[in-house]
Amino acid sequence: MKKIATLTSGGDSPGMNAAVRAIIRGGAHYGFEVIAVRHGYKGLINGDFTDVEHTDVSGIIQRGGTVLKSARSEEFRTKEGREKAAAQLKDRGVDALIVIGGDGTFRGATLLSQEHNIATIGVPATIDNDLIGSDETIGYDTALNTAMEAIDKIRDTADAHERLFFVEVMGRDAGFIALETGIASGAEIIVLPEYLTSTDDIRESLNRILKVHKRSTLVVIAEGDQTGGAINISQALQSDFEDYEMRVAILGYIQRGGNPTARDRVLATRLGFEAVKAFHDGHSQVMVGIINNEVKLTPLKDTFGKIKEINHDLVALAKILR
Repeated sequence: MKKIATLTSGGDSPGMNAAVRAIIRGGAHYGFEVIAVRHGYKGLINGDFTDVEHTDVSGIIQRGGTVLKSARSEEFRTKEGREKAAAQLKDRGVDALIVIGGDGTFRGATLLSQEHNIATIGVPATIDNDLIGSDETIGYDTALNTAMEAIDKIRDTADAHERLFFVEVMGRDAGFIALETGIASGAEIIVLPEYLTSTDDIRESLNRILKVHKRSTLVVIAEGDQTGGAINISQALQSDFEDYEMRVAILGYIQRGGNPTARDRVLATRLGFEAVKAFHDGHSQVMVGIINNEVKLTPLKDTFGKIKEINHDLVALAKILR
């Protein structure tokens, strides 16, 4: 009987538990023995393993976070650390490792596989949606809906007091969350890391919008924007808009939490099962993804170190409709 292990690594994202469930039950479907690794690569080095069966993952599909826990591991970044991790897997007779995570997770899995000839399969899970090889990543849809609901509530108080609100959402290197939540919430201005937007540009846009009539105005900003984020932008513009009450809201980690949406649960379930199937079919060092509703396998080495391109048509649309 072949044996597979699975772990979650890096930042948590809603839907990871649905993927874990699908991997464990998919493994049983193919006759594999499945081992769960707790605390990511740190747990892999320390041998924090648990044998799991079909019934052990009942009731987790709706839960946010990750039941396997996640942890950063500086030791795994070293060759010596990966050697310890490989030894743990080989001691337990593991044939393949399925990792659920993002860019850093896949980098580590690629090195582990190359250095120690261990089959690795990646499942894309990051709220930033910045991995090449899948139209959406696990957790992205939930993060979008969480951010949109928060911004809708902010809009209510902004309207009541005719305030100027700067709302910062996650997305240090990719503006997917900012773009789509900005459009969905009717934001007047959306500031993205993919587009160089100066404070002068934002000032000019605000002046143009506010000249039409005094009203509440929302500016949605990705945390990684070159201008320095919502706080810095608001401070730089404070003296220019003294007639308006200016407020800043940083949504932060609420975007990572919460029960996954139906869309994320289905995506995670599909990707988790397809990861097991990929190993069953003889693949290694690949990430499973969904592109145009079809399962695609992308070499792990092609998924990191690159940023997925944002939808420029949506950017243009947001500017027209503001």
